[in-house]
Amino acid sequence: MKRTPVLIDVNGVPLRESLSYNGGGAGFGGQMAEWLPPAQSVDAALLPALRLGNARADDLVRNNGIAANAVALHKDHIVGHMFLISYRPNWRWLGMRETAAKSFVDEVEAAWSEYAEGMSGEIDVEGKRTFTEFIREGVGVHAFNGEIFVQPVWDTETTQLFRTRFKAVSPKRVDTPGHGMGNRFLRAGVEVDRYGRAVAYHICEDDFPFSGSGRWERIPRELPTGRPAMLHIFEPVEDGQTRGANQFYSVMERLKMLDSLQATQLQSAIVKAMYAATIESDLDTEKAFEYIAGAPQEQKDNPLINILEKFSSWYDTNNVTLGGVKIPHLFPGDDLKLQTAQDSDNGFSALEQALLRYIAAGLGVSYE
Repeated sequence: MKRTPVLIDVNGVPLRESLSYNGGGAGFGGQMAEWLPPAQSVDAALLPALRLGNARADDLVRNNGIAANAVALHKDHIVGHMFLISYRPNWRWLGMRETAAKSFVDEVEAAWSEYAEGMSGEIDVEGKRTFTEFIREGVGVHAFNGEIFVQPVWDTETTQLFRTRFKAVSPKRVDTPGHGMGNRFLRAGVEVDRYGRAVAYHICEDDFPFSGSGRWERIPRELPTGRPAMLHIFEPVEDGQTRGANQFYSVMERLKMLDSLQATQLQSAIVKAMYAATIESDLDTEKAFEYIAGAPQEQKDNPLINILEKFSSWYDTNNVTLGGVKIPHLFPGDDLKLQTAQDSDNGFSALEQALLRYIAAGLGVSYE
């Protein structure tokens, strides 16, 4: 069978491939010849492994100091200890005078601070968080889950001036009922319309001590009055994205490998810190083991047995100490040696620094 003629360039590369972007070819030396990732939408790439990926990120933040510190840095740098309101209304549009607008701003900011930063957590339906703590939690959850869910609640029993409360919802509780695959209009617990706009969310009820096997509740995005019933905050990176991607995906493998590498290096350092003390004698190995194991009664008059008894008597009676520390005084002809393992870094420090720089770049924090 005849092969179709192919035009090539001066390097022997097919002309069509030579004129394309380098990333679409085999690469210099063919390094990218077997790199054939599928062309997928962000939902197709993210949603099948969303639950497992978020669980791994949760585990890292709980048990890995580097990951936990990265989340803490995001909270401290973005929010700080107090998230203050800076209200700047368009007073011309509101039909107000500038002097009246300034007084109005002062009143709004004072009322907001009283409501949002109260000691009893009036803004939180659970009574645990102030507004600043809500934002700090949201920034942290967004870092290792990629999204934030908050449910506004109307409290009819409160005696406070404002009856709106907020309920933080863990992204792990938002999923397709039964943790199923879903379909075009139900993706990872989010109902969407034909335009991709979220319509409702399916939330698993908290069923502690079990892990998300309870009843499911459907919560619309908006009430018939237009009031939001669920706030879903994430930054989409592509058309049609339904759920957020956590920030640890790009460095998750290296964080886990670095954790194992450091534990192995620590074990190695412990082994290298150990030593064994030996006393070298003029006896050969066979005779030494024979005497160590003990000699029969009929060999008590053996000259070598007498020598060993003198060895034992010598070491029992010569207990010379200095400041409470025993100084060994060896029998003539013996030699005390310490057998220690070799302490070698083997390039671990440089490798660790390279991994930490890579992880810091992926998490958006400073290496230092």
